[in-house]
Amino acid sequence: MTIALGYDHVGFIYKDGISDYLRELGYTVKQLGADSTDRTDYPLYAEKVCRAVISGECQKGILICGTGIGMSIAANKIHGIRAVACSDPYSAVLSRQHNNTNILTFGSRVVGIELAKLIVKLWLESEYEGGRHQKRIDMITKLENGETL
Repeated sequence: MTIALGYDHVGFIYKDGISDYLRELGYTVKQLGADSTDRTDYPLYAEKVCRAVISGECQKGILICGTGIGMSIAANKIHGIRAVACSDPYSAVLSRQHNNTNILTFGSRVVGIELAKLIVKLWLESEYEGGRHQKRIDMITKLENGETL
């Protein structure tokens, strides 16, 4: 599985730690983030990662900024993306199991690197349960398509 990894200037500090960890877990990493800690705009990287996931070039994406919130908001504007901003493992697992999220975001100013690794691992290992949750995913898709519920 190939994971698209994007980060802005604040998330840049986790670039190597998360990339290396993903490789240790057996994933291929496509880095689509900032080149340095020089100020930049996080929507640029959210778009790159989301387009890589939507196209099928990458199966899932991870975005890192200061809090994870800005990246999540930007990512969720892309049709077909279900991004979650996570700062705890439980939410990461349930976001996959119940919401079939395809993008994980978190903040380098919110979670330490070891907690970030745990969140990433559990998020990637969790599977969408479908079943009763599919009705809600279908409703989200309707909203995304401009339909009323």
